Amino acid sequence: MGDVRLERWAERDAGLLVELNGDPEQMEHLGGPETAEKLADRQERYVAAEWCFVVVDGDGRRAGWVGFWESEWRGEVVLEMGWSVRKDLHGRGLASAGTRLAVARAEVAAREAGLARIVAFPNVENVASNRVCERAGFALLERDADVEYPPGHRMRCNVWALAVG
Repeated sequence: MGDVRLERWAERDAGLLVELNGDPEQMEHLGGPETAEKLADRQERYVAAEWCFVVVDGDGRRAGWVGFWESEWRGEVVLEMGWSVRKDLHGRGLASAGTRLAVARAEVAAREAGLARIVAFPNVENVASNRVCERAGFALLERDADVEYPPGHRMRCNVWALAVG
């Protein structure tokens, strides 16, 4: 498959976003598929953001996304990370590789913003995303936390953190 790389999210990635966030199976652990309106809003934000990337595999396939953004956890401003890979490409290490690449960029952004840590909140039932956290060097900070995502939807998450040095 070759090396994985990150590219900035672009207009041409709208279809990938629909494939990732509009699919019930892909969004099983995140409150279900997003509406067309929510997808259009997200696409606009992703194109404008410096923190949103397409994970491109060694064959040049636009395999998924990874990104980070400022968030608040227990009164602390942190950088939060998230990712998703097309279901036909699951199990190939693309989410882990893309997340590791994004962590390097997030660490720089966190230091510049004076933030002490990067966090991720995978659903406790999402075994694959919890493994991504482990493989990307995050430490398990809290098990089975009550988190609201998307707004109005409660879910149980593990809280993973990476200290920014």
